[in-house]
Amino acid sequence: MKLEILVIGLHHSTAPVEVRERITFPGDQEGAITRLIAAVPAVEEAMILSTCNRAEVIVVTEQPESAAEDIIRTVGRIHDLDHEAFRDFLYVRQGIDAVHHVFRVTSSLDSMVVGEPQILGQVKEGYRRATNVNATGPILNRLMHRAFFTAKRVRTETGVGLSAVSVAYVAVELAKKILGDLKDKTVLLIGAGEMAELAARHLRTQAGKPIIVVNRTYENACALAGHLRGRAVPMEELDDGLVVADVVITSTGSCEPLIHASDLKGVMRRRRFRPIFLIDIAIPRDVEPAANEIDGVYLYNIDDLQAVVQENVGERQQEAIRGEAIVEEEARKFVEWTRTLESAPTIIALKKKLEAIRETELARLNGKLSTLSPAQRETVEIITRSIINKIAHDPIAFLKKAGSRSRRNVYLDVAQRLFGLDGLTPDSGTEEKESDQK
Repeated sequence: MKLEILVIGLHHSTAPVEVRERITFPGDQEGAITRLIAAVPAVEEAMILSTCNRAEVIVVTEQPESAAEDIIRTVGRIHDLDHEAFRDFLYVRQGIDAVHHVFRVTSSLDSMVVGEPQILGQVKEGYRRATNVNATGPILNRLMHRAFFTAKRVRTETGVGLSAVSVAYVAVELAKKILGDLKDKTVLLIGAGEMAELAARHLRTQAGKPIIVVNRTYENACALAGHLRGRAVPMEELDDGLVVADVVITSTGSCEPLIHASDLKGVMRRRRFRPIFLIDIAIPRDVEPAANEIDGVYLYNIDDLQAVVQENVGERQQEAIRGEAIVEEEARKFVEWTRTLESAPTIIALKKKLEAIRETELARLNGKLSTLSPAQRETVEIITRSIINKIAHDPIAFLKKAGSRSRRNVYLDVAQRLFGLDGLTPDSGTEEKESDQK
């Protein structure tokens, strides 16, 4: 059996936000969860990719079907969910389809905002965490490095990233679409992580009034507020910030809602029911969905950003097509490399057998060679090794290329029989019988 790449996941196109927020892999738990996935019996190597729009498990396995089933059940147990409740929202890809998918994701061709630069860093972070817990191996290591190389090619050889924007940028654009000019609006930013910082960069040029920053770690809120020339508010005073804000953009790593509908009812009374717009780009969500039912509260989540995204798609579409061609090329090269791995045992066995023959013959002639000086004996060693290497060169070159041929098992079987490499015959009986009948 051969090792294959397997990807199981869900993202913004396959699952609504209420499902995605239940299947998440928080950064501080990612290493432990990766170890659990790597411990699945059929899994050889593993890593996790978790972003605000997707959650994926990437593994190497010889048994894709059984591995997929075990992984889905494991994810269900991790999140205390019946795996049947989310199975229909999952995509499962294997082989070249999985490789193609990983390369597209890393190159930001599968993002909500095509060309956004954050995904590459998120993939690298997932890979780093997997290597930290020794969950990766030669195949996944190679896959990731080729994915990073592919992303670099897409970025440098196409214009897909020239007009690219982030989810945070789209959130600010949505705020402008709803409220118009933000110069006279009070903006409240909840969170001080990467996504919040990105939103802050865009807000800095749009908002006229000082931006209010709230974060669970007050020092981080102060640092970001200082950068924005705004003001920081402790999390305990969040309600006071909500009372004065016109638009709220929230993006934290909280596993529970920070803003509850019951709290907003009190806030709205203090606001005298002046409208407030909340844009929640966090997964899991920071704002309780029931808040949208309160008069004067207008709540938008990350899925609502798609309409704004679609307005910016046209100018990147042609460049994305060029990016897809690069991904296709690199995915094919990677799969060809994996197929050469199937030839490796045969090549190693052939080298060992030829070397054994050389050593046996020299030992048999040891008496006749005993009169040679050390220098002459070394010359004999060099000559015989050179002969063996020249004899092996063409068969080895053929076997390496056989890895990329559709009937590689037949070629490997013939080579093993031809050179008498016992115990290495692959499972090629079916292909051999078919070839005999043609």
